[in-house]
Amino acid sequence: MSATIPVMIPKLGEEEAQAAADAVRSGWVAQGPRVAEFERSFSALVGAEHGVAVSSCTTALHLALIALGIGPGDEVIVPSLSFIATANAVRYVGATPIFADVDIETGNVTVATLDEVRTARTAAIIAVHQGGLPFDVRALRQAATGWGVPLVEDAACAAGSTAYGAPVGAGSLLSAWSFHPRKVITTGEGGMITLDDADRAARLRRLREHGMNVSAADRHKSAQPILEAYLETGWNFRMTDIQAAVGLVQLGRLTGLVAQRRQLAARYQELLAGIDGLWAVRDPAYGESNFQSFWVLLSPEFGVTRDQVLTELAAAGVSARRGIMASHLEPAYQDVVPPAGLPNTERLTRDSLILPLHHALTEDDQDHIVGVLRKLAGSFRTVGSTAS
Repeated sequence: MSATIPVMIPKLGEEEAQAAADAVRSGWVAQGPRVAEFERSFSALVGAEHGVAVSSCTTALHLALIALGIGPGDEVIVPSLSFIATANAVRYVGATPIFADVDIETGNVTVATLDEVRTARTAAIIAVHQGGLPFDVRALRQAATGWGVPLVEDAACAAGSTAYGAPVGAGSLLSAWSFHPRKVITTGEGGMITLDDADRAARLRRLREHGMNVSAADRHKSAQPILEAYLETGWNFRMTDIQAAVGLVQLGRLTGLVAQRRQLAARYQELLAGIDGLWAVRDPAYGESNFQSFWVLLSPEFGVTRDQVLTELAAAGVSARRGIMASHLEPAYQDVVPPAGLPNTERLTRDSLILPLHHALTEDDQDHIVGVLRKLAGSFRTVGSTAS
């Protein structure tokens, strides 16, 4: 049976199509006024003073490290339990990623797991709000300040999540965001850096546009010729006005989408509560998740391996995914030996799976998905009781 319940569907409609078409008809399709408006709107939504739109969250992380002066000889602590782009950004600047373990319930690094691998060469930390579940921003920011180490927040999945009553991103030194279609809101591809430092934001805008001291948009608006200068080596990491036009419509959907996802997540938690050997992700005490990903963790008591569960779900028409990857187990990082054990990371990547969660998911869909899981767990218990 082919999959009929997808793991994720972006919420896109006629409004986004119209906004993109309007951008095309305007004649301004590259980085321009819509990008600037998207930056203002998004940064205000997450409680930051400035937004710098870029081509992806990966390029946002890359530029954040450049802005902090991170380079060869530096170590940057990152969670191994994250999409590989988090670690890759460290390599892009010539620094060395140092893998830290995570909390088993949140999938996030903690002060203790960071301190375990911190050295005199630690030049920065990238902490991830994993799957939209916020990490403890108060504890990590306070620790990083005490250590004298800048903290970059990989908020790729966290638009609409909160910590201590404030949006994720509020009060952050540098936060990097993703608008990939797997995220709650999307621009197709695209990313953003948010921050409160005006001078650093100006430099980031130069770096995303080849290091030019004046943007192409400003040059075209001027009635007089402007001879630009290239102040330092930069990159072409720009977002287009077509993408930003879509993003502006998506921003208007965010509150409703997060509320709907939280309702669906609560229903999953209720339905799954009685299944032995299965634990479902939930809010931490200090914040609320947007549930960009809804994952469950299996223990031996469940009786069926994660990969077997994925196979059975696929056969039942459900497109689930393995849990979050562990970068240190990938061939690309086989030469990077974690300085400490990563038991929680390895258990989560081995024994967790991501269930479908999106705006089009129905209660019947959830009942079907949970029914498959209950059947698998019940089958194990029946076999076990017979054998005993």
